[in-house]
Amino acid sequence: MASIGFHRDTDHYTHPATIFFVEFPAGPLGIGRDIRIRPVLHRIGKEGVWTLSATDSCRDRLAAFYHWKDRQSLNVAVIIARRNDVDLEAIRRWSGRESSLDGFDEFLALLGSRRGARHDRKGRPKPSPAASRRR
Repeated sequence: MASIGFHRDTDHYTHPATIFFVEFPAGPLGIGRDIRIRPVLHRIGKEGVWTLSATDSCRDRLAAFYHWKDRQSLNVAVIIARRNDVDLEAIRRWSGRESSLDGFDEFLALLGSRRGARHDRKGRPKPSPAASRRR
C-alpha cells in the first residue's frame, strides 16, 4: 500500500488524494450470519480487484438495514439491485435465514416502485393491479 501512496492509520489505510480509505477487516468475511462469501474478480482495464459480487454487496447493505434499521443502507441496496444483475432468489433465501422476510418485502417494494414493477417474495414480477382488473 505504501508503494502507491497509502499510509496506515490504525486499522485502515488513507491516501492524501482521496477521502476514501482502505480497510482489511479480520476474517472470516461475513454478511449477516453467512460466512461462506466468495469474492469475485472485477477487471479494471488490465488490472483485477477482488470484490464482493453485486448480490453479496446488496446483501451486505440489507444486513445493515435488517439489523440496525439503517434506511440509507436499504436505499443503497436498491441502487445496487437496479444497476446490477443480482440474484433476488438468493437474497430472499438469505433474508429468511436472517429472520428478515419483512425487510426483504420492504426492499422489493422499494425496488419495484423505482423500477415501475412489483415483485413477490421470490423476486418475480407481480402483475400490476391494473392488469389484474382487466382479466
